[in-house]
Amino acid sequence: MSKLNNKIAVVTGGNSGIGLATAKRFVAEGAKVIITGRRKEAVDEAVASIGSAASGIVADAANLADTDRMIAQIRQTHGRIDVLFVNAGVAPFAPFAETDESSFDQAFDINVKGLFFTLQKALPLMNAGATVILTASVAHKGGYPGASVYAASKAAVRSIGQTAAAELAPKGIRVNLLSPGPIETPIFGKAGLSQEAIEGIGKKMTAGIPLGRFGTPDEMANVAFFLASDESSYVTGADIQADGGYSQTVA
Repeated sequence: MSKLNNKIAVVTGGNSGIGLATAKRFVAEGAKVIITGRRKEAVDEAVASIGSAASGIVADAANLADTDRMIAQIRQTHGRIDVLFVNAGVAPFAPFAETDESSFDQAFDINVKGLFFTLQKALPLMNAGATVILTASVAHKGGYPGASVYAASKAAVRSIGQTAAAELAPKGIRVNLLSPGPIETPIFGKAGLSQEAIEGIGKKMTAGIPLGRFGTPDEMANVAFFLASDESSYVTGADIQADGGYSQTVA
């Protein structure tokens, strides 16, 4: 039997990359999935690629009114949330001295404030046995040049996740962190980097990955599925570093 059969799963930032791959994996395991994203066209396209067990809500993770509307819609259509994967995020890369206020605010508004309040506002729909996965990053483990704001925001995510795990354990809700390393996703392009810069970062990172390659969104989806399912029933407050060994060599 599918291991997420009849579960209601929410994946924020589910229209691309790790979020989309995870939404597809959840559906394959029997879940009904609601994905969110900021652009209607991207959300609609992703829902079509996932199939009839998926639906989409256009919502900006940094906009608390959007989050309220999303939760209200899920309450009306599904009544509960069994799996919450708070994955929406941005990665503004720039040298410390060149990072501007707008980049700082965007990173913390989406990666931290948006994540915090998505979890908080979803809690009334979550019962004992529900699971939460928060997307962090191995960037929070060390000093990575050009990633000061991104790494700081993901360090905050780690702290939020570990505190939430302690607070929600008595309610029977597990909270874990998925910290990807270098993954083949569109996030570098979205960061505003040139193709030349992306290729340079890729070569440098690959040289430091013991497994010798970037990971894939499907590999991250496998980890998210483990954390969402009863396969991880005795795991909470964990930070799973899925990075091909990268953080072991540079942190």
